[in-house]
Amino acid sequence: MDIIVDTSVIIAVITNESTRPRLIELTTDAQLLAPGSVPWEIGNAFSAMLKRKYATIEQIHQAWNAYEQIPLRLIEVDIEAALRIASKHAVYAYDAYFIICALQRKNPLLTLDRGLRQAAIQAGVTIMEVSV
Repeated sequence: MDIIVDTSVIIAVITNESTRPRLIELTTDAQLLAPGSVPWEIGNAFSAMLKRKYATIEQIHQAWNAYEQIPLRLIEVDIEAALRIASKHAVYAYDAYFIICALQRKNPLLTLDRGLRQAAIQAGVTIMEVSV
């Protein structure tokens, strides 16, 4: 099974959040897919953690190494289609990239982001429930 995973899921796994065991359970034996923007989003999240002093550079280095171990296949995104989704559902392009990937590939989306979840449902995307 192919699953579109968003940045919130990846961050939760690599930073050992409470949802980590359930996320790993849901994705075991699945092919994980995400738009090509994910490494930049992870980098941005890490820089925010550093700026707010939520993490040290050493912790970020360890988290980046953990990210690089995730068997994640990055896929190209149809930017025009994503911008139409962004306009229709009032979301940022980065969220629309996940939605358009799920729609075009007909794969479920796994996310912890409530706003993305709601917009994806409105767009007709199947959502994997994380309930812990």
